[in-house]
Amino acid sequence: MRALVVDDSRAIRRIVGTMMRNLGYEVHEAEHGVDALEKLEQIETPDVLLIDWNMPVMNGIDLIKAVRAQDKYSDVAIMMVTTETEMERMAQAFIAGANEYVMKPFDEATITEKLQILGVGA
Repeated sequence: MRALVVDDSRAIRRIVGTMMRNLGYEVHEAEHGVDALEKLEQIETPDVLLIDWNMPVMNGIDLIKAVRAQDKYSDVAIMMVTTETEMERMAQAFIAGANEYVMKPFDEATITEKLQILGVGA
């Protein structure tokens, strides 16, 4: 199983990456949406993308839209992992193409549960 963790915070990428590795995933990282799109072209298609909302260069919503616009990523599970807690933001993420939504702070149990809901959990 492969995961791409997209967050402008190195610390959050490290935390989420460690969680995903503990769950048996091969983890790749990107620091913003444009970086993520470039990584997607370089790596084998991941099973899940874990995407932050607020990032420079290209934010999480625009990244989700860009990913969903490409047929080859139609089966990739997308989890928005963000500090955005408003219901309107959650709705925006789902409309853009996210499959799940996790609000920071979170723990490994929450990520594991969401991965299982997505059908890509260990």
